[in-house]
Amino acid sequence: MFKSPDDRFISPQGILFPPKTGFIFSDNQKSSPIPDFFYSFAPLNKDFNIFNNRNTMSLEKITELLGSNADNLLNHECKTINKSDIHHPGKKFIDQIFPDTNRSSQVIRNLSAIYNHGRLAGTGYVSILPVDQGVEHSGGASFAPNPMYFDPENIIKLAIEGNCNAVASTFGVLGAVSRKYAHKIPFIVKLNHNEFLTYPNKFDQIMFGTVEDAWRMGAVAVGATIYFGSEESGRQIVEVAKAFDRAHELGMATVLWCYLRNAGFKKDGVDYSAAADLTGQANHLGVTIQADIIKQKLPTNNGGYNALNYGKTNKKVYTELTTDNPIDLCRYQVANCYMGRIGLINSGGESKGASDLADAVTTAVINKRAGGHGLISGRKAFQKPMKDGVELLHAIQDVYLEKKITIA
Repeated sequence: MFKSPDDRFISPQGILFPPKTGFIFSDNQKSSPIPDFFYSFAPLNKDFNIFNNRNTMSLEKITELLGSNADNLLNHECKTINKSDIHHPGKKFIDQIFPDTNRSSQVIRNLSAIYNHGRLAGTGYVSILPVDQGVEHSGGASFAPNPMYFDPENIIKLAIEGNCNAVASTFGVLGAVSRKYAHKIPFIVKLNHNEFLTYPNKFDQIMFGTVEDAWRMGAVAVGATIYFGSEESGRQIVEVAKAFDRAHELGMATVLWCYLRNAGFKKDGVDYSAAADLTGQANHLGVTIQADIIKQKLPTNNGGYNALNYGKTNKKVYTELTTDNPIDLCRYQVANCYMGRIGLINSGGESKGASDLADAVTTAVINKRAGGHGLISGRKAFQKPMKDGVELLHAIQDVYLEKKITIA
């Protein structure tokens, strides 16, 4: 056995263990007793070094990256929805939550494969690389900044070098290299997309393949997007609910991109598609159709229901359950994921260049302190040289590995 930079152990066979007491290592480096589970999807190999000889970013460096927001984010105490009322991420999260659900043993095993892979294995947190933007935003817009990612294999290599829990992408990307990599890193196949060539563009997600196709590819999970609030959202909800039910039948986990899309969500120069109250309700609909992980944008404002004068809400949402602090706004998103029974991961957003590292670390701190389960960050990672993308993914993971950054 030898230690990783974050104090976990890697066996000679490439099996990754968290820090534990009670292990006895014999002279021939075999552990006894055998642990109840191991945190690796595949053995290490000479091409992909899980830790890349990198030390974890210090709290001081994280604080520096947070800049003027450091005190507001690191020392905030949530007095809205108390942390004792939500289910916390942790190494026993799957065992504590999912055995009581209707999910099969196969689903729980595949969900565990995501939570127990990569650098965050066994922590209850996830770092996922999503690359479906070639369809959603066009290949040129997505990959022109770094053309190497037109090649699907480089997407997978980035996820592996970045020590991610999983890689989420299209049928085409994952299918192009599935026999080489599906057993080396968990695959999440994105079922539907907004194809972005229809003119004028519309807010619609259409299926690009079947759940069975994803299963045959070796995927551990399927993902899908619903554009809540769009004219087509009713059909999308039905389609995705049926697809998730079939995925669960086949033993795969489900991840829902819970996005709001409607030109009417913009009023007086404010975009309420990222409002805490509206995105919270989108999350609530997402867990209703039995998503196992919810992907949502970090809330940037609140009061969407009142500003747009539609739907139903309650004044306590704004006076007691939220404040202007971004951690409290994100906590409301967590609450709408059945008080954290279903993990909330926030999206990393577009690449803005020089500020990407600070922005990613800030989002990670907010998500972690709110009770979320991690980040799913794509463009900030792949729209730059691979080395820089790997460093950004590791910086995100460092936030979740930093024990002094706790749930607010």
